[in-house]
Amino acid sequence: MTLRIAMAQFDFPVGAVAKNADRLIEMIAVARDEYGADVVLFPELALSGYPPEDLLLRPAFLADCEAAIGRIARAATGIVAIVGWPQAAGAIVYNAASVMRDGRIAHTYRKRELPNYAVFDERRYFDVDPDRDTCVFELDGVQVGLVICEDLWFPEPIAETVAAGAQLVLVPNASPFERDKHAQRDGLLMQRAQETGAAIAYLNTVGGQDAVVFDGGSVVADGDGTVHPAAAFADQWLVVDFDAEARRFTPLQWMEDGDESRDALAWRAVVRGTRDYFAKNGFKQAWIGLSGGIDSALVLAIAVDALGADNVTAVRMPSRYTAGISNDLAQEQCRRQGVRMVTVPIEKPFQGFLEALSEQFADHPVDTTEENLQSRSRGAIMMALSNKFGGLLLTTGNKSEYAVGYATIYGDMCGGYAPLKDLYKTEVFALARWRNTVGDIVIPQGVIDRPPSAELRENQKDQDSLPPYDVLDAILYRHVDLEQSHQDIVAAGFDAATVERVLRLVRISEWKRHQAAPGPKVSRRAFGRERRYPITNGYG
Repeated sequence: MTLRIAMAQFDFPVGAVAKNADRLIEMIAVARDEYGADVVLFPELALSGYPPEDLLLRPAFLADCEAAIGRIARAATGIVAIVGWPQAAGAIVYNAASVMRDGRIAHTYRKRELPNYAVFDERRYFDVDPDRDTCVFELDGVQVGLVICEDLWFPEPIAETVAAGAQLVLVPNASPFERDKHAQRDGLLMQRAQETGAAIAYLNTVGGQDAVVFDGGSVVADGDGTVHPAAAFADQWLVVDFDAEARRFTPLQWMEDGDESRDALAWRAVVRGTRDYFAKNGFKQAWIGLSGGIDSALVLAIAVDALGADNVTAVRMPSRYTAGISNDLAQEQCRRQGVRMVTVPIEKPFQGFLEALSEQFADHPVDTTEENLQSRSRGAIMMALSNKFGGLLLTTGNKSEYAVGYATIYGDMCGGYAPLKDLYKTEVFALARWRNTVGDIVIPQGVIDRPPSAELRENQKDQDSLPPYDVLDAILYRHVDLEQSHQDIVAAGFDAATVERVLRLVRISEWKRHQAAPGPKVSRRAFGRERRYPITNGYG
């Protein structure tokens, strides 16, 4: 017996219940009429979008979801449709997926394993059904089971589903992207298929949602564990035929990935996150302060790939300390990418601040205060341009800088979105080099080769204030991403004084990070949504 399965690897925006419902109804018809599918699978919480967060605390939102799911069910005729939604039962809410057929809801499965780590807060919103029933239904002689996302990461839910007779298990997901996760996910599907003998169709949502980016990368796994991964970050219909006797899939419409390298996937994540943040929040134009340095250069390339050159404006803001090569490199990058550039020198506003504060600053030596005033002059100019002409300001800070506070609050941290927020400085350089291998060289080699500098005083270099970036990032990765202590890092061979200095900078910079713009998560442990330390903290 053969079943045709249509898997909708698409973006379903958070909170857009009515629009999502209309689209789900249209897509059910497409799966039935254009692809001849017997069953269509949609992602986890497709109706509400994922994660709906505190929308789930609003009774009106839950009521709208319930009304919409009934409307969708009535449209599910001539095909079986599986749609994820937040199901309210009095004061209890479940992360549910309903099996719809013949114009009604035939079964509803409630997620058993609620993740409460990293970006997930599901136990804040959802409950687990104490009955923990399995969901297995018959479709054209094939026994089909259903579990949701995190359930797959535990052996019991799928084992019990297969014990109840399932030959094929469908798994709707909302699993965010992070580096190296694809191999882990594929390995898990192989393991579960080999453990149970069941075939698995794993569908993941795609798209950016604030600081989270979903990569799609859906997978089908034959009953012997052979996996067939689909392309990541692509909105697409995935259509397969399932041979129940052989427990094997035959892809009919299945776009596979090309370059699956770490840099290629990270690039697609930050571009997709940027594009979707703009589109979903009603912005079309991006503003970028372009310094001639590596960070702003990479942000400009991301913005152009995400939005198109016509929707990006770069602003060059030279100061008394700006090197001529910085101006030249900024202009060269704009020329290569076809981006409009304007120049607004900061000397007048900077001098105005110094004059306004001259009485208060009298008899005090020049220090970082004056450096920060330059950065804040730039921040005020960029915000003024975005206010006057519309659009969203992209900030250019990276994870290394945010970690140790090497960024000026209300200065270069001004902006509504931070594409590099979860990329260490060494990763910024690597991504710039990678991007130059794809199509035209968009980032001048001079930008990549020159030593990083904030250019806020004469002959300033980042390494005057920080350890070399390869050392700094290695320490930060161990402390931030792996949560290693001072003792752990020193034991790994790092200089004790350097480690203590870096970790102190991380501790005292927490207040800045709490005020930073959101940016796309690409690592195991991103600032903001995942790593949430108290600002006031007496623990070292």
